[in-house]
Amino acid sequence: MLTHIVCWKYKPETTPEQRTEHIAKLRNLPNVIPDILSFSVGADVLHLDRSYDTGLVATYTDEAALDAYTIHPEHQTVAAMGKQIAEKVVSVDFNSYQLTVSSQHSERLITVNC
Repeated sequence: MLTHIVCWKYKPETTPEQRTEHIAKLRNLPNVIPDILSFSVGADVLHLDRSYDTGLVATYTDEAALDAYTIHPEHQTVAAMGKQIAEKVVSVDFNSYQLTVSSQHSERLITVNC
């Protein structure tokens, strides 16, 4: 499994409406691009000096699935918007796997980095 993380630091002149539109378009990607195992997007809530404004965490079965996502026309459109309204974009991609841990009281999914 491959985990894909992207963070955007918006330009000072980026409007709240542009931020909202960017997040909405990102959140729609799993509806139009296949082979995404998990996908989460959100705005920063802590607003620390080191914080970025928006983050995305997604998982894919393998690098081929991530490559298919990357070249998909809808992703290309949203990526272009992100580049236009952000002063900086950072990303990291790494291998990981998930396992389910059960106990007497609960069951939870854990992602382990390889």
